[in-house]
Amino acid sequence: MKTEPAANKKSNQLRFQAPIIYLITNGETNAHNFAANKNSILRLVKIAVDAKISLIQIREKQLPALKIFELVSECVKITQTSETKLLVNDRADIALAAGADGVHLTLTSISCVIIRRKFPENFIIGVSAHNFKEASEAKSQNADFITFSPIFGTPEKGEPKGLDELSKVCKKLDPFPVIALGGIDETNYASVLDNGARGFAAIRFLTKAENLRNLAADKKDKYR
Repeated sequence: MKTEPAANKKSNQLRFQAPIIYLITNGETNAHNFAANKNSILRLVKIAVDAKISLIQIREKQLPALKIFELVSECVKITQTSETKLLVNDRADIALAAGADGVHLTLTSISCVIIRRKFPENFIIGVSAHNFKEASEAKSQNADFITFSPIFGTPEKGEPKGLDELSKVCKKLDPFPVIALGGIDETNYASVLDNGARGFAAIRFLTKAENLRNLAADKKDKYR
């Protein structure tokens, strides 16, 4: 069996450099608009890679499995030689088959315990959490990080947790990485970092190319 040269292998070890910036795609792609939206997502992924964004999650839940696989496979071609890690929402099987770095699990996903046991050791696992119990459970199941949400008000996501709750969860789980999510934009992302989050995730804020470039410059100036 032919093995890949070591020099060409991409390390999946997630380096949690502060702050972690986690781009999540908007989920608006379906079978009807797939061709146009795929190209838009690929352009966004390229911009995120150039900006050295930490993580990208392909979160296109309206797509059938074959289309998700096609999209992720093309994204992998962009991210595979970069510092940016590519995750797939919920579908660990598709993530592995397409060569992505890992999966992001929700409350309705297969357990982190099962993924950790059955998938490669370096497969990255993120988990959504909305309270301390869920967050603590994800840590105990050997997840790599959690997103904790919603921090600020955001449509259809329930009552915001607020910065005080975020701070409490971060302190209790420290040094386990907590990434803040929910209503985060240019006016408040610094506040979640000040309250203990190792980074922040966003859809609307981070799917704008200008914001990605500005954050990359800000990260370079403040955290080098």
